[in-house]
Amino acid sequence: MSFLIAEWRKLAIANYAVDRVVLKKYVPAKTELDLWNGTCYVSLVGFMFLNTKLLGIPIPFHRNFEEVNLRFYVRFKDGPTWKRGVVFVKEIVPKPALSWVANTIYKEHYETFDMSHQWAEHSNGRLVEYAWSKNGKEHRFAVTAELEPSTIVEGSEEEFITEHYWGYTKKDDLTTFEYEVTHPKWKVYPVLDSQIRVDFGQLYGNDFGFLNQELPKSVMLAEGSKITVENKRRL
Repeated sequence: MSFLIAEWRKLAIANYAVDRVVLKKYVPAKTELDLWNGTCYVSLVGFMFLNTKLLGIPIPFHRNFEEVNLRFYVRFKDGPTWKRGVVFVKEIVPKPALSWVANTIYKEHYETFDMSHQWAEHSNGRLVEYAWSKNGKEHRFAVTAELEPSTIVEGSEEEFITEHYWGYTKKDDLTTFEYEVTHPKWKVYPVLDSQIRVDFGQLYGNDFGFLNQELPKSVMLAEGSKITVENKRRL
């Protein structure tokens, strides 16, 4: 049985090019950074969890909620096969029980903030916005996109960003946990505009404060789908 079953919907994704040295201490043992055409990316991702079930059981008041995370991309060679995965610097959710489960069982880096979202469709496009606050300071990530989604092109940047099907967690310098995330290939909405008002230094520490002055190399909006998160294993 899958550890978690849910839907991930309306994934707003902003991709920043960074010097790989910034991420060196965050890379889990036995993995290495995965680059897109020589570029090392970190991504700010906001989306909705919908219809969430833990071990097949819907948990009251914890089925539908926002998440915002900062992640980067790695790969792990499992025998002859390269597995492409993500590492989360931090994940933000609105309910403390979610943070407790993820931090305790999966050794992730969740924090609990006040959060909200807005989805709106207009004649000339759709708005997807995620907002959250910490210590009275508000953060916001909004994307305006076309109404109709398109298929992700094979070999594209969109495919690289959305099709990392493994999660890797650094417990310490020697120990890494791995878990699989399953979902079909997503569609993406062509992005028309975006607004990012985020204090990366406050949220993610001094290592990422420089992103306050950076513009993302690309911004995407993926529709998402039903997903599963499988049980973890130690590498």
